Amino acid sequence: MYKLVSNGFKQVQIFKILHQRRLLLSLFIILCMIVTSLPHVVYAQSSEPWVLVFSKTAGYRHASIPNGKKAIQKLGREHGFLVDTTEDASKFTDQNLSQYAAVIFLSTTHDVLNDQQQDAFERFIESGKGYVGVHAASDTEYQWPWYHKLVGAYFKEHPKIQPATLNVHDDPKFSVLDQLPHPWKRTDEWYDFRSLPQNVNVIIDIDEDSYKGGTMGDYHPMVWYHQYDGGRSFYMELGHTKASYTEANFLKVLLAGIQYGIGSDHQLK
Repeated sequence: MYKLVSNGFKQVQIFKILHQRRLLLSLFIILCMIVTSLPHVVYAQSSEPWVLVFSKTAGYRHASIPNGKKAIQKLGREHGFLVDTTEDASKFTDQNLSQYAAVIFLSTTHDVLNDQQQDAFERFIESGKGYVGVHAASDTEYQWPWYHKLVGAYFKEHPKIQPATLNVHDDPKFSVLDQLPHPWKRTDEWYDFRSLPQNVNVIIDIDEDSYKGGTMGDYHPMVWYHQYDGGRSFYMELGHTKASYTEANFLKVLLAGIQYGIGSDHQLK
């Protein structure tokens, strides 16, 4: 009789131990799910600024987009900012965007955000955050007047890829310009725009006499920045080719644009 009671007691104890272990495992799984579902909580603990690289395309898709993502991620590792990449427009919500200092439109094309996503992005800029547009970012959202003013100009056409000469301006906000060749000769795809950008600070323009097919005349802006609707905007036409994203001078300009988009509260390395 004693043995039966003892064995029964042991079985109850074993059952309790197994039950406790299962409960702890269940709690651990639930905790992991909570943490992974709230990335903004985790990101907020980092002292390094976060940027979101957005590369959704609804028109022409540039083969250099993967190169651009890798280059920006490398710049982040080297200069002290963190990088998320996405082509999922549903990420454009108030809650998700709030964790980023800037959003980079990397050769996006045509209509990439719906009305609700556009509204969230407008609020993001209005809150004092930054936008960086690379190359075909100007071939994006033609029916959104607010975006037109943000990016500065819409793409019109381009001739074939060819070498050209860029005129680099002096600007105290962009010391990187002193590190570039004057003039700067490089090969890329050179956009004409539907109109000249208004109320922007142009830091690089192109000499149309140095290549064939330009139609904008003596003043043909290529890189500019401005404050807009409470936030910051930087646009660079350069960046069609894969080779751009391993070119030292190109990367210097891109990094300077990202720094401007992030803002002066976070000084990159």
